[in-house]
Amino acid sequence: MPGRSLPSTTTTLLSSASPRPTSSPPQTTAAAAAAAGLCGAGMALRRLLQGSVLPRIIGRDLAPAVAPFSTESGETIRATLFPGDGIGPEIAESVKQVFNVAGVPIEWEEHYVGTEVDPRTESFLTWESLESVRRNKVGLKGPMATPIGKGHRSLNLTLRKELGLYANVRPCNSLPGYKTRYDDVNLVTIRENTEGEYSGLEHQVVRGVVESLKIITRQASLRVAEYAFHYAKANGRERVSAIHKANIMRKTDGLFLKCCREVSEKYPEIQYEEVIIDNCCMTLVKNPGLFDVLVMPNLYGDIISDLCAGLIGGLGLTPSCNIGEGGICLAEAVHGSAPDIAGKNLANPTALMLSAVMLLRHMQFNDKADRIHNAILQTIAEGKYRTADLGGKASTSEFTNAVCDHI
Repeated sequence: MPGRSLPSTTTTLLSSASPRPTSSPPQTTAAAAAAAGLCGAGMALRRLLQGSVLPRIIGRDLAPAVAPFSTESGETIRATLFPGDGIGPEIAESVKQVFNVAGVPIEWEEHYVGTEVDPRTESFLTWESLESVRRNKVGLKGPMATPIGKGHRSLNLTLRKELGLYANVRPCNSLPGYKTRYDDVNLVTIRENTEGEYSGLEHQVVRGVVESLKIITRQASLRVAEYAFHYAKANGRERVSAIHKANIMRKTDGLFLKCCREVSEKYPEIQYEEVIIDNCCMTLVKNPGLFDVLVMPNLYGDIISDLCAGLIGGLGLTPSCNIGEGGICLAEAVHGSAPDIAGKNLANPTALMLSAVMLLRHMQFNDKADRIHNAILQTIAEGKYRTADLGGKASTSEFTNAVCDHI
């Protein structure tokens, strides 16, 4: 489903609108708001260029880093653990128990969300916790709930920006023995994680008029496209689909597509197609087997990845990891913190366990990853120890013990 040819674009909006000539007639309220918005956009972009977003993007190595871990040294590897909020500490304990049984040589550095905003991160995440991830290069994150209120950044946004987590990777595979509407889902969503509509640049122009800026850069688009094709080749995938809305957003999504096309030329063995997001959503719910690897800008990836999770049974069964600069890999559970069942031994730890499996594969502990993965699938397929969200009555500890027994 190739997209139609788009105007060649190599840059995004990097200059403000020209000032309105003094000889122009007075503008209406709407026109004045629009003009003010354009000036505001230019000022915001100048701040962006001078600030902390683009410097993290420009000039970085585009090739995905190889994990600097050895499976033969026998040394214990230090990894960062964010147990998270709500059910997070319980399911994190499940992962630690499974890793112990499987003999994974990991020592966890645990960090919790702070009680006050750290001025260095502008969020409740401490600078020390971010330094831990930078130092260890690998980490696992349970669900986090950003406290309500002003004056601080989202916890997940802080992690992505501060650690340069540019690609969110979510494999969505039908689980043997667990019946859903589809039984042939086998796809991967790769989401650009640092810019787009989530650049955090929005403001009120005048009362009743709010403006949000969508930032797409060549550097970030090339980087995530390179990762998507590299991932497809390394994992025996045959096709990469670039998801877009360039028929409407010609400049921003047009630039994203141009970068994807440029990278695709280096991978002639991988099929490349472009799919408008509307058609992508329709096709996913009709026949998800038509897709293989999907790469897309931030907002589309946020929506499509959750849609794909629904195809296989929900976020409680969906693993996720974030790939960052310098070889960082932060695996995570993407479901909520479920405070209503926290501390009741009812949570399903599958998503965090499967995310931990992705972390092990990144670290090249493939044998241990396979053992844990197969044990999880076998436990779910047998059906005896499914948690309530999967239609069973097992507790968190009962499910975890069953996985350990299969290991």
